[in-house]
Amino acid sequence: MRLCLAVGAFGGLVLLFLVLIVATDGARNGLVAWLLTFLAATAAVLGFGRRHTRRIRLRRLLPVAAAAALTITVCIPTVPTQRRHPVDLPFAAARHWQLASGSRVAVYHYPPAPGSPRRPTPLVYLHGGPIRGISLLDHAFLQLLAREGHDVYAYEQAGAGRSDLLRMDEYGIDRLTTDLGDFLDRLGGRGQVDVLGFSAGAIVLTRALADPRQAARVRRAIIAEPGPMDGPTARIDGHPGRPSARGAAPDPAGPRSTHLPRYGVAFGLLRLGLLGFDNGLVGQAEGVNAFTAADLGSDTASAYCAHDAHRIPVEDDPQNFSFNAAASLRVQQTIRDSPSLAPRLGSSGTPTMLMIAECSSQIRQWATAVLAAGPAVERTQYLPGVGHRMWNGLDDNNRRAAGVITAFLDGRPAPLPNYPTRADIPTFLQDHR
Repeated sequence: MRLCLAVGAFGGLVLLFLVLIVATDGARNGLVAWLLTFLAATAAVLGFGRRHTRRIRLRRLLPVAAAAALTITVCIPTVPTQRRHPVDLPFAAARHWQLASGSRVAVYHYPPAPGSPRRPTPLVYLHGGPIRGISLLDHAFLQLLAREGHDVYAYEQAGAGRSDLLRMDEYGIDRLTTDLGDFLDRLGGRGQVDVLGFSAGAIVLTRALADPRQAARVRRAIIAEPGPMDGPTARIDGHPGRPSARGAAPDPAGPRSTHLPRYGVAFGLLRLGLLGFDNGLVGQAEGVNAFTAADLGSDTASAYCAHDAHRIPVEDDPQNFSFNAAASLRVQQTIRDSPSLAPRLGSSGTPTMLMIAECSSQIRQWATAVLAAGPAVERTQYLPGVGHRMWNGLDDNNRRAAGVITAFLDGRPAPLPNYPTRADIPTFLQDHR
C-alpha cells in the first residue's frame, strides 16, 4: 500500500510539473515550473506531517526527491544553446546571400559539368522541410542535374542548414515566398529562371506562381510532390498514394534527442500545440542543435515504397543534417491559416509540370488541388516505384527523375504518359492511385 502511495505521489508530481511547464510556457528553461512544483510539494509534506516523527516525514519526502531528480533533467541543456551550424561540405562551399527581406541564406551553385550540353536558363532548386537543410541525397541529385548541363542554384531556407536563424515570429509561408522572390532578384541579370520545388519547396513555388511579379521571373516551373498550398487544401481529409515503408522499415540508427527527457518533453509538447513556438523551455538554436535525423525515423520511412523498407538509404550524415522543428511547425501553422490560393493560381500563365510519386505519403488531394486550380499545368508525370523521396539513389530512380525534369525544361516529349490530367482527377482519387 505504501509503495502504491509513493508511486502515485511520484507520478502526480511529474504530471503537475508538466502542467506547470505548459502554464508557464517553459519559462527559464523550465526551472520556474520545477521550483513551483517542488517547493509546494515539500511544504505540503512537511506541513501535513507535523504530527508525525521525523523519520516518517523524511520517508514521505522520498517520492518528492525522486520526482525532483527526474524532472530537473528537463531543465538542463545537453547541447549548445547558441546556433551550431553544420560544417562546410567538401564538394560545395556555401556562399551567403543577404536578401532584401533580411534573411541571410546559404547558397550552393553547381555549374554545368565540362563537356555537357550547357543549358542557357539557370535552374533554382527549392528543398523540402520546411526549414530543413538540404540533404546529401539532394546534393547528389543536384550534381546529376549539373552533369546533364543544368546551371543549378539552391539555397537553404532561412533558419535551416547553414542559413541564419530568424526571430520565431518572422517564420511563415509568406516569408519563404518573399525570400524566393528576393533570391530571384539577386540572380539579377540572369533573366528568367527555371524553378524546381520539392515538397515544402513545391508549396513555396506554387504560391510564387500565384504572384504575377514573381511568376514573371519563372520561365518554367516544376512542382514535385507538393504539400498543401493553402488552408482549405491543408484541411482536406484525403488519402496518400500506394503503401509506403512507414511501420515496416527498421528503426534508423543513431541517437535520438527525443529519448532525452528535456527534448522529448519539449518537442512532444510543441507537436501537441501545448508549448508556444518561441517558448522558454528550449530556445530555437538549442532545438536545432539537438534534433537528429533519427528523430524523423517514421517520416523518413514514409518517403519510400513498402518494397524498399529494408534498403532505405542514409539520406544525410550528422555533420550536415539540420532541422528546425519549432520553425517548421510555425510555417505549417501559417499555411493552415492562409486563405484559398486557387483564384490567384488560376491566373498564372507560367508553363508548369506536376510530379507525383506512386507511393507518396503526401495526401493525394494536395497535388490534385494544384492540378485543378492551375491551368498552366501542362504536364503531369506519375513516377512508378518511388515514394515521396523520388530521387533517392536507389536503382535508376535519380536518372529517371532527372530525365522527366530535363525533358520538360527542354520542351521535349515526356518520357512518361501525361497522367493524371484534370479530367482524370476523379478516377485517380477514386482508385487510390
